[in-house]
Amino acid sequence: MSHPALHGVFAPVVSPFRADASLNVPAFVAHCKQLVADGAGLAISGTNSEACSETLSERMALVDAVIDAGIAPERILVGTGCCAIDDAVTLTRHALELGCAGALVLPPFFFKNVPEAGVFAYYRQLIERVNNPALRIVLYHIPAVSGVPLTLSLIERLVTAFPQHIVGVKDSSGDWDNLTAMLTRFPQLSIFPASEVLMLRSLELGAAGCISATNNINARDIALAHASPAHAARLSSGIEAVRKTAEQFPMVAAVKHTLSLLTGDDDWRHLRPPLVPLDADTAAKVEARMRAALPALSAARA
Repeated sequence: MSHPALHGVFAPVVSPFRADASLNVPAFVAHCKQLVADGAGLAISGTNSEACSETLSERMALVDAVIDAGIAPERILVGTGCCAIDDAVTLTRHALELGCAGALVLPPFFFKNVPEAGVFAYYRQLIERVNNPALRIVLYHIPAVSGVPLTLSLIERLVTAFPQHIVGVKDSSGDWDNLTAMLTRFPQLSIFPASEVLMLRSLELGAAGCISATNNINARDIALAHASPAHAARLSSGIEAVRKTAEQFPMVAAVKHTLSLLTGDDDWRHLRPPLVPLDADTAAKVEARMRAALPALSAARA
């Protein structure tokens, strides 16, 4: 079964929590609508979504709410990777039943230094148990967080065994050499760097777009830059300034704090443990630097 290639910019949508740590679903839906209006796709239940701090029912409810609000499922990737294969199967089947564009799948990440054969077996069991020809998997390589790398040899094994299901990779290594090696070795896959700065460098090499945390706060410019070289040339310095500002701080907390400034909703500053909000001094630094880097923030505060 052939599928159209995945491409574009996707926001790993951050999850808004109230002061009591409950999910604020209306705020999540409103944020998703704004991202789509700005030209981004949605990657729900990613790392920056704090998905591993959410229950399976919460994760599925967020996808349900966005689709019920009228956002086309074809614009949505769903993070479905879990340590327990049964949980991954449940989330993946749910995403498929709703018609989502694909599943963004972490390797099982609790046990470290596992053999490549074990990680291969995880993906094989997921594919075989889901047992759906429509399944499209974007492999999620984030070794600094997961501790379980998706090596080039493992990707090769998976693509060879399941060419109809393995359609892409999100490369969150931040390693330019690894990214270019993926682009060279797997031209049939949609390769998404996790940074729009790396996207701008790699579009001519065949990068499909990006799945980047800072799409949450700068989606319009990043989507425009992806769409045409002329926009990329005009917007690249500003895009890089926003990204580099966010990278100087704990990423999820900095993005959420910036969203609170953009929307005027202080609830965006809440995180679930073990992540913590920015302290007052750091929050002030984030605001000052984002004001200088992000024109939309200046407009919101004008």
